[in-house]
Amino acid sequence: MRRLPHVVLGLALLASLAACNKGRKPRMNIVEAPARVATIGVNAYLWRAALDTLSFMPIAQVDSNGGVIVTDWYSTPQAPNERVKVTVSILDTELRADALQVATIRQTLAGSGWIDAPVRAGTVQKLEEVILGRARDLRRSQLSG
Repeated sequence: MRRLPHVVLGLALLASLAACNKGRKPRMNIVEAPARVATIGVNAYLWRAALDTLSFMPIAQVDSNGGVIVTDWYSTPQAPNERVKVTVSILDTELRADALQVATIRQTLAGSGWIDAPVRAGTVQKLEEVILGRARDLRRSQLSG
């Protein structure tokens, strides 16, 4: 159920600034293994879904307590003169659409080097939809299993 290649092409290369911690709720505990508990400061389903969705890109920074994932620059073989960088911020412990924020930066290669370019319309929204859909799937599978 991975739609990552479509997201990559739709992205056409992204990322940027991490969101602030305003409105963050207390940390939640999730059981990783029978004898091990991990504490993260954000919704575990959104966190896992964001990591899964961005798994094709090199990751530059990950902060599970702050809920921030920042990718490194990524180019596709089909568009080597474009690159994107993505920042995903998870803002809450609840699985809600407004608990997710995606920012993207796109650059194109010009004679003098990389220059900022507009991100294609709908790219951020599509990426958010993919992450939210994956998070809902993860939650459903855990509840039914």
